[in-house]
Amino acid sequence: MESRRDFVKKSSILGTGLMVAPNISFGATQKEKLKVGLIGVGLRGTNHLSNLLLRKDIIISAICDIDPKRIDLCLSLIEKASFTKPKTYGKDELDYKNLLENSEIDAVIISTPWLWHTKMAKDAMLAGKYTGLEVSAANTLEECWDLVNTHEQTGSHLMILENVNYRRDVLAVLHMVRQQVFGELVHFRCGYQHDLRFVKLNDGITPYGKGVEFGDKGISESKWRTQHSLLRNGDVYPTHGLGPVATMCDINRGNRFVSMTSHASKAVGLHKYIVENGGEDHPNAKLKFKQGDVITSTIETANGETIIITHDCNSPRPYSLGFRVQGSEGLWEVDGSRIYIEGKSEPHRWDDAQPWLDKYDHPLWKKYGAYAQGSGHGGMDFFVLNAFVESAKRNIAPPLDAYDAAAWSAVTPLSEASIENNGAPQDFPDFTRGMWVKRKPYNWIKDTF
Repeated sequence: MESRRDFVKKSSILGTGLMVAPNISFGATQKEKLKVGLIGVGLRGTNHLSNLLLRKDIIISAICDIDPKRIDLCLSLIEKASFTKPKTYGKDELDYKNLLENSEIDAVIISTPWLWHTKMAKDAMLAGKYTGLEVSAANTLEECWDLVNTHEQTGSHLMILENVNYRRDVLAVLHMVRQQVFGELVHFRCGYQHDLRFVKLNDGITPYGKGVEFGDKGISESKWRTQHSLLRNGDVYPTHGLGPVATMCDINRGNRFVSMTSHASKAVGLHKYIVENGGEDHPNAKLKFKQGDVITSTIETANGETIIITHDCNSPRPYSLGFRVQGSEGLWEVDGSRIYIEGKSEPHRWDDAQPWLDKYDHPLWKKYGAYAQGSGHGGMDFFVLNAFVESAKRNIAPPLDAYDAAAWSAVTPLSEASIENNGAPQDFPDFTRGMWVKRKPYNWIKDTF
């Protein structure tokens, strides 16, 4: 079996980069090698770096992080891969701006804490860099508009790096949606349901998963992520579930989000975890976390579909993105891996979804799935990064663009506003300024090959 390194080497000759970069013009100028800078090389940024180092069409021009240990780790990975040593930045929180002034950088990948995402992405686009931004892309409606306005002002492209859009079962269901296996779409469910208590409360000293510290005393994501649960009551991480669903119902491309309502349960999970693992006298046991354990939001679209999104990260539970795709002729549910198609399934009985997913396995995965092995998150990290690289090499619009980043991320501030106002409906801004009517949906078969 060929490695991903061998595959990407061949792809630069065969043009197989077309597989994940829609709407490529064959007359477009293509860079032979993309010069990349990485801003933020924690766990996620290092994963991107590791995948980039398997490519022959990449130069790592610069890396930036305020933690010198992460810089040292990445330099050792770069040296081991026989890449040229990059420039390094990280003397303070604003040193990334010096990286952006580096003319030897074509594109940047931003993998920093959430509060820095829009600031850095905006500066990157203003500097003329092709920008890859980790999720979520923005925290406020103002930031959502900043992403769109800066893209339009500069012409610099931004891709939201939502890897779940490339998950194998998700792309198979998208394939089914495009072939109208479910009939006319009616309803979706999705979300981010992931027990992150051990991530949010981790001091790096007590046994992994049993810490009760965050902020200055925390490590990794507990240094910054937990503060959002303390101060904000809303769906702060919507895109893993919403991104795939938005693609299936053509949001910003013939459809758009119109309004949303949100509700929050009581906040119990993090306090209970702290008491059980740190004791009732621990200082953090006296904190009152604002974020409800379960946040439920309902979106209405211009075309009449409804979407229920669930955020549940502070409770004991198995991982699930909770997908449900329902149409006039059947539905798929990820939990239980089950499907029902009217006229094909036995009446009133679920089918095992796997034979259907195998039958409609997306051409991307059928042809290139072997090369994605080991890239992270079940292989989908290979596809999302490759889409970014191939789009950036041609300087064309990415498959998941600034308008998507804004619309999906707007769920966070809108959910906060709705919860604050007893579930009052919140209107979605039209980030395309009416162009959603004319923008064409991506054909994830024709446009990707």
